[in-house]
Amino acid sequence: MRKRWQKVMWAGVAVAVVAVAVMVALVVLGLRNLGADDRVAPKPDAAKPGAPKAGAPKADAPKECVGTRPLGSLPAADGSPLERVLAHIDELARQQPYTAVFTGLSVDEDRRTADVWRIPSTAFDDEVCGSAVEGVTVRLHATDVDRGTLDRLSDRIADDIRRWDGTFEMREVGVDERGFVHVGVDDPGTAAPIIEKAYGESDSRYIRVEYVGQAEPADAA
Repeated sequence: MRKRWQKVMWAGVAVAVVAVAVMVALVVLGLRNLGADDRVAPKPDAAKPGAPKAGAPKADAPKECVGTRPLGSLPAADGSPLERVLAHIDELARQQPYTAVFTGLSVDEDRRTADVWRIPSTAFDDEVCGSAVEGVTVRLHATDVDRGTLDRLSDRIADDIRRWDGTFEMREVGVDERGFVHVGVDDPGTAAPIIEKAYGESDSRYIRVEYVGQAEPADAA
C-alpha cells in the first residue's frame, strides 16, 4: 500500500512539474510576442553621403529653352536661325562677367539645337535662353569649371607632350566642350596614373585619358 501511494505521489509530482514547465513556456512566449508588438519597424537604410536621393533628377539633366524670340530681333548676322543663335551665344561667352562661367558650346544641326555647358548662372542662363529664336532649342548643362581654366590646363599638358616618351605616347590633347581636357594616348592604363600624379588631384579631375590610335598620313594607301 505504501509503495502504491509513493507511485501515485511521484506521478502527481511529475504531472505538476510538467504543468509548471508548460506555464513557464507560455509566459515566455507571451512576453516575446508582446515585445515583438512593441518594437518599431526598422527604417530603410539612410542614403549614403553623396548618393542621389530617390526620385531626384539626375545631376546632368539639362535645362531646356525652346526659342520664342523672332529671328529679326537678333543682331544682324548671316546664316540660318541656329547659326545666328550660336554666333550670339559665342559673343556672350567672350564678354565679362560671362567668361567666368562659360565652359563650351556644341551644335546638333539635325535637331536645330545648341548645347551650352556652363557653371550655372542666372544672369548668363537668362541671356542665353533669351537669345533662342523660334525653331531653335538651347540646352544648358551644368559644369564646375570655366573655359579659361581648361584652356590653360590643356596648354600645360600639350607642352609636356614628349615628356613621357618611352613610357607611353601622348598623341592628342584638347579641350572638350563638356568640361574636361581630352588626352589621347597609346596606353591609358600606364598613362592615367602618371598624368594624375603629374598634374595633381585638383587639375586631374578635369583630365580624361583615353586610347587614341596612331594617326596615319593623309596620303597613306
